[in-house]
Amino acid sequence: MDHLFEQRSAIWDAFLTTLSLAGISGLLALVLGTVLAGMRVSPFLPLRIIATGYTEFLRNTPLTIVFFFYVFVTPSMGFSFSYKVAAVIALTCYTAAFVAEAVRSGINSVAPGQAEAARSLGMSFGQNLGLVVLPQAFRTAIPPLISVFIALVKNTSVAGAFSVLELFALSKRLTNAYSADVITILIGIALCYLVICIPLGRVAAALERKAVFGR
Repeated sequence: MDHLFEQRSAIWDAFLTTLSLAGISGLLALVLGTVLAGMRVSPFLPLRIIATGYTEFLRNTPLTIVFFFYVFVTPSMGFSFSYKVAAVIALTCYTAAFVAEAVRSGINSVAPGQAEAARSLGMSFGQNLGLVVLPQAFRTAIPPLISVFIALVKNTSVAGAFSVLELFALSKRLTNAYSADVITILIGIALCYLVICIPLGRVAAALERKAVFGR
């Protein structure tokens, strides 16, 4: 514990890095994933093909390869990012595919009569989706979305292999420096992840109860 206390500043910085990676990537993935879900239920075939191809490709691609692409391949294409920005982009693109599936499942759970009633009022597809379908879809999609975001928090550990000093990367550095206290260090780092993930689970439960009550 003495070593953890001595390194409290480094642990705090790594914790904030993990939190910022998860927070920024989560928000961007929510936006991108919602757009992709809308494209997948669009009446326009090209949009459906693009969105389906994106989600299926990313969901079946290891996250490490996505990181490798944005860290090492994009510079050769003329797009250079810092390691942290590349990590955010990789996590966003990867997580958005899972968000899209969660939102699409929520869209499919909305009664068809809701969309038909909106169309009968003269609403366009975009108005129908944004004003009628998505607000109801998100209620159903809350539990799987929270699961996706909890997985995102844990996926930030991949950034440690690409020169981003987050919690997992710091744990490797500390265990190398204090090999006699490996178990204590790993437990301390695991607790930092729990500090992020447990509140997300609590929020999911609260939002789910609120959604059920709203129905």
